[in-house]
Amino acid sequence: MRDTVTAPVIAAKDLNLTFQTGDGPVHALKDVTLEIAKGEFVSFIGPSGCGKTTFLRVIADLEQPTSGTIRVNGMSPEAARKARAYGYVFQAAGLYPWRTIAGNVKLPLEIMGYSRADQAARVDKVLELVELSGFQRKFPWQLSGGMQQRASIARALAFDADILLMDEPFGALDEIVRDRLNEQLLDLWARTEKTIGFVTHSIPEAVYLSTKIVVMSPRPGRITDIIDSPLPRERPLEIRDSPEFIDIAHRVREGLRAGHIDD
Repeated sequence: MRDTVTAPVIAAKDLNLTFQTGDGPVHALKDVTLEIAKGEFVSFIGPSGCGKTTFLRVIADLEQPTSGTIRVNGMSPEAARKARAYGYVFQAAGLYPWRTIAGNVKLPLEIMGYSRADQAARVDKVLELVELSGFQRKFPWQLSGGMQQRASIARALAFDADILLMDEPFGALDEIVRDRLNEQLLDLWARTEKTIGFVTHSIPEAVYLSTKIVVMSPRPGRITDIIDSPLPRERPLEIRDSPEFIDIAHRVREGLRAGHIDD
């Protein structure tokens, strides 16, 4: 059983971020306040340009806020990055074509100075987690798009960070593959008990995966609704036909519509 009666893993308060461009300032985030507890699966959904990825990048110390505060595991994002508190999965798998799948997965372990024996053990473990055992010696071009994304997730899990940040990792995949990867991701989350932040444009995906759904407005990115899901943690795909699922999806859709009206 997860212990959620603790300090939040991620805590943002009155967060703002403005990019200075040649055409003037771009207000990417406005007054974002959010807490994410240990073991939660939190999806961020909203239209393109609403700040979903920007907020994920702020957590990861890839962008710095203009004002407000954010803590990751009780530390600044910079300190959390240096402490290797999170793994990051990008929209594209980003695998090096000249490296095998095992070589790609162990790359961060090489950089961090893990021993060869530890690298091999960790690679085997995470490839088993993402159901890619036996593909260690394959190259990325020999794998399907879905398998490449699973290898990318394995790479992010290799050093066993408590937090997994995922920026629309399944957006380019067809619906059948996406459904299967959604099921596998829920299974992986249940087995590892990671805290997951997940960016998506898909309402069904957000509702199916999440314990909490954060709905964001068009730029400047604001939170228009935070929905705590009443769905059980074990979720067959068929749950998407249930009245509870449809009700949550309707609330997400209304939150997205409200954000456009407010804008």
